[in-house]
Amino acid sequence: MQNETARFETITWEKKGEIGLLTFNRPERYNAISYQLMDEVAAVLDSLKYDTDCRVLVLTGAGKAFCSGTDLKEQRQFEGNIKDRAPQLFDSQKRLSDLIVRFRQIPQPVIAAVNGVAAGGGMCFALASDVRIAGPNSRFIASFVNVGLSGGELGASYFLPRLVGMSRASELLLTGREVLAEEALQIGLVSRLTGEGEVLPVAFEMANLMLEKSALGLKMTKEILNTTLENDLEASLQVENRSQVLCVLSGTFEDAIKRFENRKNKK
Repeated sequence: MQNETARFETITWEKKGEIGLLTFNRPERYNAISYQLMDEVAAVLDSLKYDTDCRVLVLTGAGKAFCSGTDLKEQRQFEGNIKDRAPQLFDSQKRLSDLIVRFRQIPQPVIAAVNGVAAGGGMCFALASDVRIAGPNSRFIASFVNVGLSGGELGASYFLPRLVGMSRASELLLTGREVLAEEALQIGLVSRLTGEGEVLPVAFEMANLMLEKSALGLKMTKEILNTTLENDLEASLQVENRSQVLCVLSGTFEDAIKRFENRKNKK
C-alpha cells in the first residue's frame, strides 16, 4: 500500500502503509486545541470509522509538545454577558468532548506517542487512546482544577481511575500537579518509556506488532475493551463469546494457528 498525505492547517495526516499518523501541528502554540484543530481531527477520525486500509492510528505532536490543552486565547472571545456565553460555551464543550467519543468509536487501536507536555485536553486525548508511550520529556497535567474548573473534563474522571486507580486519580484531578515520565510509567499511566527521540519509532514498532494480527481480531479486541469498561462480567462475556465465534468463522483463527505451527516447526 502506498503512503498517502492529506493537507490540513493545524494537523498533519499521513498514511504510512496500514498505519495512520495524526500529528497535532501548532508547535508555536504547543499544539493547543483550537476550533479549527477540533474540526480537522474530527474529519480524520470520521474518515477512519469505515476505513479498512488503515488498521492502526498513531497520535503525536509537532515540536516540543504533545498537546497543551484548549487554546485559552480563543476561549476569551466568549467574554461578556453570561446568558450570551452559555450556549457558545456548551457548543464548544460538546464539539471537544465528541472527539473523545470518536477516538473510542473508531475500530483502529490508537497509540498515543507522547513526546512532550500533555496538559488538559491534550492529556485527555492520551487517556482516550488505547496505548500510551512516553518520551523522556513527557509531562502529564490534569490542569482543569488549576484554572478554576472541575477536574471532571473530557473523560478524565472516567479514564484516569481505570488506568491508575481511584486514589491516585483523585489526587491528580484534585491537585492538578504534573506527572513526569518516570512517575507516569510507575503508576501505569503509560505502558512504555523511551529514550530521547525514540517515542515515534517505538510507537511504530508497536503498531507493526499489531499489524501482524488479523484485522478482525484487532477490531473485536478494541470493541470488547470498550464494552468491558461499561458492562458487568456477564455482559462482557457475551460480547467476548460473540467476538471469538466471529473470528473463528472468518478464517483468521485457522490462519493464525497454521502460522504458529509453521514457526514452531522451524525452531
